Amino acid sequence: MALISALNPLLTTGWSRGDDGWRLADYEARGGYVQLRRLLNDKVSQDDLIAEVKKSVLRGRGGAGFPTGLKWSFMPRAFPGDKYVVCNSDEGEPGTFKDRDLMRFDPHSVIEGMIIAGYAMGAGRGYNYIHGEIFDIYERFEEALDEARSAGLLGQKILGSEFSFELFAHHGYGAYICGEETGLLESLEGKKGQPRYKPPFPASYGLYGKPTTINNTETFAAIPFILAIGGEKFLGMGKPNNGGTKLFSVSGHVNRPGNYEIPLGTPFSTLLDMAGGMRGGRKLKAVIPGGSSAPVLPAEIMMNTTMDYDSIAKAGSMLGSGAVIVMDETVCMVKALERLSYFYFEESCGQCTPCREGTGWLYRVVHRIEHGEGRPEDLDQLNRVTDNIMGRTICALGDAASLPVRSFINHFKSEFEYHIENKKCLIDPAVQRAGSGFFKMESA
Repeated sequence: MALISALNPLLTTGWSRGDDGWRLADYEARGGYVQLRRLLNDKVSQDDLIAEVKKSVLRGRGGAGFPTGLKWSFMPRAFPGDKYVVCNSDEGEPGTFKDRDLMRFDPHSVIEGMIIAGYAMGAGRGYNYIHGEIFDIYERFEEALDEARSAGLLGQKILGSEFSFELFAHHGYGAYICGEETGLLESLEGKKGQPRYKPPFPASYGLYGKPTTINNTETFAAIPFILAIGGEKFLGMGKPNNGGTKLFSVSGHVNRPGNYEIPLGTPFSTLLDMAGGMRGGRKLKAVIPGGSSAPVLPAEIMMNTTMDYDSIAKAGSMLGSGAVIVMDETVCMVKALERLSYFYFEESCGQCTPCREGTGWLYRVVHRIEHGEGRPEDLDQLNRVTDNIMGRTICALGDAASLPVRSFINHFKSEFEYHIENKKCLIDPAVQRAGSGFFKMESA
């Protein structure tokens, strides 16, 4: 069961795998496409529309947290040629599973948001790049697109207006690097999915060399709701500089893993309670608050932190995509880091030498510590390798691989030292097996 609160009436609530509430008729019954119709009927100006999104202080829900309205304003609307709107649904980072549920249960909220974005920026075509390992979601999104086209909500002269917009779904092939926006564009163009050098940025040179704006799935899904209640009211649901509500994917050692929508600024302890508390009544040990690339935080810090971009950053981590990985006292932090380091080693595209070679070094050193072959100098070695990766790569994957290593060692150094000195884990293997569900990192 994926759980969503009733904060946003355009989203279904109490979702289950068998519900059929994703259809166009269901979405329209909840107020769907009302805002698109209003924009077209009232001929709302692009400037006014972008200004409303700016008021909401909606920050990108894919990880970077960049203000959406400001991003939209970068699009050169006077550009005479083609312009594109692209949705990044390449949700492939461990711990993330909110975007697939948005497309599974409310695909029309994403479609309406993308059409409105196209209207705001004068773009005539959009693409939704969907992660390669969720083909059933891709098929459902295609069905929703067919419904929208049949209803006159996509295509030429939408609903009899002068605005035309077409939208297509594109199925990726499961490469994590295609979640990086320029790697996504390369893949969308039929090339090898490797990040581009920036500048130029997509707003000036994006898909097929044309101006392009890329936003996350959840970001687009929030747009109709923002227009329905107004940007200022949406901002008021969160806190200053952190507008509105946010979906958090909670996994790991909790009783009810799933997706939870809460106002930004909600205490982590409240989110943990919503997820049913700690599984088996065990103690909280650590949390990765924003997907596997975010630095880990120990329990004592997380329990005094609120779930918003600025508070999580102040605590020493990142809100990221909102993928909250909860670990209890049975977790060996060396083993957890070994698993994460292997992921980034496998997913490096190999374009940059620091990332291609450095992620392999990180994995191999952590691997030997975990398997009783650690050396006293290994912790310093790991820190040197991260120094040689961070800030020296084309995209942020190198940083994403390095930040967990630094934070795990910083907060749980004693466990690494114990492994090195005693050639075994501090935590009894039987205790680890009792809580081994963490290493699956998946939702219920």
